[in-house]
Amino acid sequence: MKPQPRPRLIGYARVSTDEQLNDAQLIELRAAGCHTIFEEQGSGASRARPVLAKLVREIKAGQVLVVARLDRLARSVSHLLHVIEQLEEKGAHFRSLHDPIDTSTPQGMFSLQVLGAVAQLERALISERTKAGINAARARGKLPGNPGLRERRREAIAKTSQARRRGHLAELTATMSSWLPVVQRMRPDHPWEDVARSLNRESGQKWSVDRLRHSVKRLVSEGLADPGLIRPSPRRAPQDRLLSLVTGIANANPDLTFREIASQLEAMHERIPRGSSTWAASSVKHLLDRARKFGLVAQAGS
Repeated sequence: MKPQPRPRLIGYARVSTDEQLNDAQLIELRAAGCHTIFEEQGSGASRARPVLAKLVREIKAGQVLVVARLDRLARSVSHLLHVIEQLEEKGAHFRSLHDPIDTSTPQGMFSLQVLGAVAQLERALISERTKAGINAARARGKLPGNPGLRERRREAIAKTSQARRRGHLAELTATMSSWLPVVQRMRPDHPWEDVARSLNRESGQKWSVDRLRHSVKRLVSEGLADPGLIRPSPRRAPQDRLLSLVTGIANANPDLTFREIASQLEAMHERIPRGSSTWAASSVKHLLDRARKFGLVAQAGS
């Protein structure tokens, strides 16, 4: 039996909370050739789009994300450009049925460049208006900012905290495809400290242990990540912990040599094996040989 071909066109339909049906979008997307369609309900102004984040995370190279109209996908021009940038990084494309945007064609890319220029102008105008508003308020003797927060009103503080939580969730769902796979590969077998080190090394980002743990817990609470990720990791003797750390480095980048792994351990200020003054390739090889016996290394360095 031949395997089913991977669908090339992936539809995305969204209705706001005050709308009832998205039948029109579904009809248009199916007519365009979308046999797989992701459906989401949420306000156009909402930053949280978990279904869209899942789609972008799972889409494959060569596939095309299709929407009926641009306003069904993005809450702003900058948001649209961010989503398309994520798709381009994965080798995927974007198409809007009612707008001249199709990133698989030169004409569509030109329209996208025009949108990018519009977004840049929009940001500049917003910044200019904001500065002008602040200066005008100061000239009238008014302080900028939320008066409810200055007066420590409970309802204002609660509203601001809720907005920050929504913003944090939106940021996590928008970026999770770049860091969550590392967490999924290592947790809960490895402690959070080792996961943060591996993530910072692979991504070039600066994750603290507390920030990483809090972010994963937030995704779990929203149903966007496996609860098993936040289970306590097993206690290990120092040697076992070092074995797990070297294994994680090797599995993350199988092309690294023993010397390169040793250099990374030195940069991380990891404990040097007894009887040695520095990390050596032979020490790494010894650890990876042990890991290979346990079936922990997919492909050891050389």
